[in-house]
Amino acid sequence: MTATATAQNGPRINRVNYRALDALNFCNAGIQTGLGPFMAIFYGATRHWDPGRIGVLLGCQAFVGIFTQTVIGNLVDQSRRKRYLTAAAALTVTGGALGIALLPQYGAQLVVQGVIGFATTVFPAATTAFALGLVGRDDLPRRLARNEMFTHGGNVAFAVVAGIVGTVLALAGIFYAAAIFAAGMAGAVVFIRESEIDFEGARAGAPPGKDGAPAPRKAGRELFRDRRVLLYTAAVVLFNVSNSATLSLVSQIFGKDRHGQAGGWRTAAAVIVAEAVMAVAAGFTGRWAGTHGRKPLFVAAFAVLAVRNALGVVSHAPAYLIALQALDGAAAAIYGVLMKLVTADLAAGTGRFNFLQGAVQSAMGLGAFLSNIGFGLLASALGFNASFLGLAAVAVAGGALYALKMPETKPAAAAPAG
Repeated sequence: MTATATAQNGPRINRVNYRALDALNFCNAGIQTGLGPFMAIFYGATRHWDPGRIGVLLGCQAFVGIFTQTVIGNLVDQSRRKRYLTAAAALTVTGGALGIALLPQYGAQLVVQGVIGFATTVFPAATTAFALGLVGRDDLPRRLARNEMFTHGGNVAFAVVAGIVGTVLALAGIFYAAAIFAAGMAGAVVFIRESEIDFEGARAGAPPGKDGAPAPRKAGRELFRDRRVLLYTAAVVLFNVSNSATLSLVSQIFGKDRHGQAGGWRTAAAVIVAEAVMAVAAGFTGRWAGTHGRKPLFVAAFAVLAVRNALGVVSHAPAYLIALQALDGAAAAIYGVLMKLVTADLAAGTGRFNFLQGAVQSAMGLGAFLSNIGFGLLASALGFNASFLGLAAVAVAGGALYALKMPETKPAAAAPAG
């Protein structure tokens, strides 16, 4: 007899699918969110590149994502072979992680970062499409919270491995570990049964007509006639501008002492603190957002991020900066759940969920690119404190925009499109 789990207000879920999705999110952690700070240490301490050049490299992935996320999202919407698409992307990233460790030339690293940036655009769309297609929209807040909890648990595991390998062996060993995590994604996705994914549900399609025929998808341009989509996209850009460079700057501060030898374990400790908070906060966010709404939590995420960056100027002592990452973890956990949930709210009935998610991911890429480039150069010119204060100011602006202009999107309270 096939083992199943029943999602609250949702369909019966095959436990193999559920566990495979857990494993996919766990292994995704090391690549999707865990590499940046360790790359900053590696490039600074081993390659001896300055913060400005490092910022360009870290922004390169995001820059590629700006132009590819929407296309990939549309591809995921149309694809009935999402597993193969995800596995191919995971194996590509495996090779890219090895390239970081093995290729010493700056130009080669730009190419590697671009390849990784292209391949990783598949993961946000695919993992959320799997969730939506397996559990349905009613239970999506809880499933997204579970996704985030496994992602943050994976980040903790990756940070522990990276800290040990980077300190005891060599900083380059971190990227061999990342390659193993990426290969694990290819293995995990094989166990998701594609036949049990609701194809229309996975792209937020409208219910079939009375004759049983699938409802037509809306044109992509129609989504952007909805003022809420434009406001939300702008808020996503500002959140990522105010957040993406933070940990990489902290990692560069850590890497300045003892030729970077202490940077690996210090950065690992900062990641572990943040991710431990995220794992708890993600579960809370899923429950609260499902019952009370999205907007108050999104504004709170901006506020926490502003406070965290402003406090970065108080001291650069390693223990202090590590402790501050608890605030970064709270903000990132809230955002991680709500970003996908609000996108699903805005795309409901359009059949364009992954297309819209791709556009939102492009906005994230733009924010990350501007953050790493802009605040990396600012740190080179005026010091790390100037960058921290600038990051805090952007967070305040983003919170004000969301609080004053963006309506609630929870289905019972959502405003009509347009």
